[in-house]
Amino acid sequence: MQIADLTNNKLWLAPLAGYTDFAFRSIAKLCGADVIVSEMVSADGLYYNESKSIIYAEFSEEQRPFGIQLFGSDPDMMKKGTEILMKLRPDFIDINMGCPVKKVVNRGAGSALMKDLDNACRITEAVKSVAQKHDILVTTKFRSGWDNNSINYLEYGKSLVNAGSDALILHARTRSQMFTGHSDWNHIKRLKQEVNIPVIGNGDVNSSQSALDMLNQTSCDGIMIGRGALGQPWLFKTIKDSQNIPFDLIDKKEIIKKHFNLALEVNDNKQRAIVEMRAHFNFYTKGLKGGSSLRNEINKTTDINLIFKIIERLEI
Repeated sequence: MQIADLTNNKLWLAPLAGYTDFAFRSIAKLCGADVIVSEMVSADGLYYNESKSIIYAEFSEEQRPFGIQLFGSDPDMMKKGTEILMKLRPDFIDINMGCPVKKVVNRGAGSALMKDLDNACRITEAVKSVAQKHDILVTTKFRSGWDNNSINYLEYGKSLVNAGSDALILHARTRSQMFTGHSDWNHIKRLKQEVNIPVIGNGDVNSSQSALDMLNQTSCDGIMIGRGALGQPWLFKTIKDSQNIPFDLIDKKEIIKKHFNLALEVNDNKQRAIVEMRAHFNFYTKGLKGGSSLRNEINKTTDINLIFKIIERLEI
């Protein structure tokens, strides 16, 4: 795998804990996503309980190019976690330096690393030392800064290049913003101008027009889409469609049904699969006529056949 295989305006599915599971990743790929990234996987979890943690990193050949997102705060543990992941032969390891949630930040991982550049570089070097032996790429996803008073993405990005990152993924929000407000695409543009490796833009792409705008405004090498694809995984297809022709009603329903079928197929516990799919159904029904009522029906039943009947009633 060469870095060029991940760039040239490729569309990436972002890692979203609790959402970008195996089934959703397969659906996103079917709908046109070029590059897929796993849910974040804990390096500590891999080391202390491999069988429980590695399931979040498992993927199919159809999902390639595929990257596993790894998070942690200790360089040695991140190195050990990377070594464990090598048995899966991903195309790249993506280091999480952007997750803003407290349980990650309080461990010194995710966006907490925006405040510790030295450790961020040590982590990158540690992961790279393992990945490069297996000809596997390393990307790093981070934010614009911790807050508006500590915008440090330029220094951060340049340092990560020196530490061995093959590409940078910038979510152009600060940690304090979490997922609110607007991302500042000027940060993506500036970073692209200042580093000599590919830059993937992330933040506020939820339509074909916003994707085009990001490419035009930032000259980034690719676009990573996360929340914008929830409830509309066909967004990848829409973006690629030069005429911006959306899927018709039956196509969208078929995709939702296929997503549900995949979730049932890959999960031995069918009832758990239904419960996990409710989060996706919440997005699929959001903004639809009668969506709230249909959503309530889905959330109150564990009858697989009834759920398929409810999907048929969606007015997309």
